[in-house]
Amino acid sequence: MQVFEHSISGVLIILVMIILGYVLAERKWFDEKSTKLIARIVTQISLPCYMVSTIMSKFSAEDLAKMIPDLRFPVVSMMILMAIAFALVRICKIRDSHAGLFSSMFFNSNTVFVGLPINQALFGSESIPYVLIYYMANTTIFWTLGTYLIQRDGGQEIKFDLKKTLGKIFSPPLLGFIVGVIFVLLGIELPDFVNSDLDYIGSLTIPLSMIFIGISVSHAGLNKLALRKDNVLILLGRFICAPLLMSLLVIPADMPLIMKQVFILQSAMPVMTNAPVVANLYNADSDYAAVMVTETTLISLIVVPILMVITQNIG
Repeated sequence: MQVFEHSISGVLIILVMIILGYVLAERKWFDEKSTKLIARIVTQISLPCYMVSTIMSKFSAEDLAKMIPDLRFPVVSMMILMAIAFALVRICKIRDSHAGLFSSMFFNSNTVFVGLPINQALFGSESIPYVLIYYMANTTIFWTLGTYLIQRDGGQEIKFDLKKTLGKIFSPPLLGFIVGVIFVLLGIELPDFVNSDLDYIGSLTIPLSMIFIGISVSHAGLNKLALRKDNVLILLGRFICAPLLMSLLVIPADMPLIMKQVFILQSAMPVMTNAPVVANLYNADSDYAAVMVTETTLISLIVVPILMVITQNIG
């Protein structure tokens, strides 16, 4: 019961900030430019600082050496989920204009804007490096295979731009993670004032991320939410197939309990907020993607406490 109460408390912390963003957006505090600005501040400034600060303060070189090989678990999980998504597209006759977007949303999750704050609230800063391990796999697969699949929906000629793809994969948050790892491995210590600056700037990440999600929910519109066949299958993929598969992979593995818990929770996070952006870029159904971001984000607030209780019983 104590675990469940802790989970509810952690989710309520997140929910209050999402509601704040939603209410302010409904009152027209934010236009499209300010929303993009918040996303840029988080992804390009506060989150990289947060990564460097957390890695350097929480982990030793030995810890990191043991942790990196476990990147294989999210990769294997997403590859299997992708195969399941392809099968569902055929079996359930998902229309061609949704097939790629459906598949991408089925196996990719929102590991930063939702996953990071939730894990921080539930497990503390000790969980952040494990969140980043999952993020490395998730962002690489989304900006390669996921983007390719969404492009197919738009009916445009599919082009692969290596420079742009690498720029998306090696994003500021991932570079912050890499810099933190390098500093730890080389035994580099930063001056106290730099560490303090990294802490202060990094502390913007959680509240701004949640406000951004609230704004996104407002822009998508709660009146557009529905439980059509495509939507229900995505919900089943995100909140049942993904955590169940990850549990089967990590429970027998030799890794810290908190890593198992983080990987299971990360696998069950909502659809990536980048999905509607990429869909719009390639003339795919961005409205469908936006609705799924909203639906999965709201439902994740119910699913997370349940998963938290379940993961407490794994070894």
